[in-house]
Amino acid sequence: MATAATTTTQLKVQPVAKPKRRKCRGDATTPPTNITSAASPEPEILPTPPDSPFRVRFSPSPGMEYTSGHHDGSNGFTKFNSALTAGLLNPLSPPPPPLHEKARSSPTLFEMMASEPDIHPRAQIPTPHHPIMNPLTPKAQVPPPVDRQALAMQRISDILASKSPGNLFNDAATGDIKLTLSSKDGISVSMSVHRQILVAHSRFFAVKLSDHWIKQQRARVPYIVEIADCEDIEVYIEALRLMYCEDLRRMLMKEDVSRVLGILKVSAAIGFDAGVLSCLEYLEAAPWAEDEEEKVASLLSKLRFDGVAAGEVLKRVSVEVSNGTEEGGENEDVLLKLLHVVLEGKDEKARRDMKGLVSKMLRENSSQTDIRKDSLYSACEGCLHLLCKHFLQAAESDLSEVAQIARQADNLHWILDILIDRNIAEDFLKSWASQSELSTAHPKVPAVHRFEVSGVTARLFVGIGKGQLLASKDARCLLLRTWLVPFYDDFAWMRRASRGLDRHLIEEGLSNTILTLPLAWQQEIMLAWFDRFLNSGEDCPNIQRGFEVWWRRAFWRRNGEQRPLRQLQITAGPAENS
Repeated sequence: MATAATTTTQLKVQPVAKPKRRKCRGDATTPPTNITSAASPEPEILPTPPDSPFRVRFSPSPGMEYTSGHHDGSNGFTKFNSALTAGLLNPLSPPPPPLHEKARSSPTLFEMMASEPDIHPRAQIPTPHHPIMNPLTPKAQVPPPVDRQALAMQRISDILASKSPGNLFNDAATGDIKLTLSSKDGISVSMSVHRQILVAHSRFFAVKLSDHWIKQQRARVPYIVEIADCEDIEVYIEALRLMYCEDLRRMLMKEDVSRVLGILKVSAAIGFDAGVLSCLEYLEAAPWAEDEEEKVASLLSKLRFDGVAAGEVLKRVSVEVSNGTEEGGENEDVLLKLLHVVLEGKDEKARRDMKGLVSKMLRENSSQTDIRKDSLYSACEGCLHLLCKHFLQAAESDLSEVAQIARQADNLHWILDILIDRNIAEDFLKSWASQSELSTAHPKVPAVHRFEVSGVTARLFVGIGKGQLLASKDARCLLLRTWLVPFYDDFAWMRRASRGLDRHLIEEGLSNTILTLPLAWQQEIMLAWFDRFLNSGEDCPNIQRGFEVWWRRAFWRRNGEQRPLRQLQITAGPAENS
């Protein structure tokens, strides 16, 4: 099992008799490991210990003591009580009467009435500039800034104090090592631990506190050991405390994911294999927040665990690709399955919601390679086949499956949106423009059952008008010849029955689609529209803007004529059936 970045560890031994502990010098990256004793000044090289980001030194150290630097010597509350007792802070207390008025036995009735507002002041509504103050409450003060170091020391103190019966962690009576942890921010904590437990559970301590090292020590127990430059002393203490526990998983259940990640990092650094395994089992089973997934994956990738437990954790955020499987193939299979489930779903409300979700998922994938064009067109052909089947049945007065017409038209509209978003909808336009049999049967189906089919045509008009579809001239012309008249026939029903229909967007798309054709074809279509609009009014799309553009192209600019004529206005009153 690989651990964190490679650093070395420096160990120093000095007699316990000295009370003064020297401060740690240097950074986390230290010279090669060596052991120094008072009797042998020459360093003796030990076998290379496991990599660790910690620097260890053995030196005399004072007893367990740690302070945060926070002092509370304020006597403001005492002064406040004195002032309150003297009546100096009560704004409702009347001033003391003059000396010459003390001899009067009682005030007159007039004086009592005159002084009543002063004795019983009228309640005031609190405002930002005039708050109501309780005379018995001291003036509100801004709380002092949080002392993070003091809070950290308090949490560490609680950890060291919480010890179950029979647990020997931090037991000064039986501990043979005085371990001091210090960090770069000035926190230093000492505790009593047991060499036998540390050596049995940690490969790091097995090297540092080996039998050879014990023989070199001339000092009495407890031996003084210091680990400097700890990134998080709290987490380090938690990792050490786990070495004294029989049920590590039960202890970790009290922690959150962030704390367990810290314990995992320390456990890997000191070679605490049981702690690493327990942390990985916790991470595999515990729920993660969305922002914690990246932290878990990042830490496991840095530590590069090779065990099965680490692989089980990573399976939650990654998918293994089987040998011989094309990259992205499994992802495509999942998306296709979702696509077909939506197309075949029975609950309409749920289908609408899931269509939006799947479209969003596909749109957010910037690679555009997660699902192939052929797969989308395969689903599209299935919907088109069902639409033609049920549409032709309805044209023969068989309305048993007529509801499927609107359903399959809606499915085609949804797939068309996906194709246009991916700029691969040209083949769909050709296929739809060639549905002459469907267009011929269109008048035979009641408008209430067929108008949603024209929604597909309208979406194609919008796509062409916006430049989202760059189909050939013949394909555009065929689309208009096949579906323009059915579109006119269904426009009244579309306008009334379609929720959220943007009429102006569709009319602009139709105008632009017509204007992409040769001028002679434009004239044929525009003159037919002019006649229909004057007889149908609001039940016909208003493409007056496109008509004006065609008129200027056809007549104003001939023979170099550039002078614009008076703007043509076309209006129509409401139709009888509108």
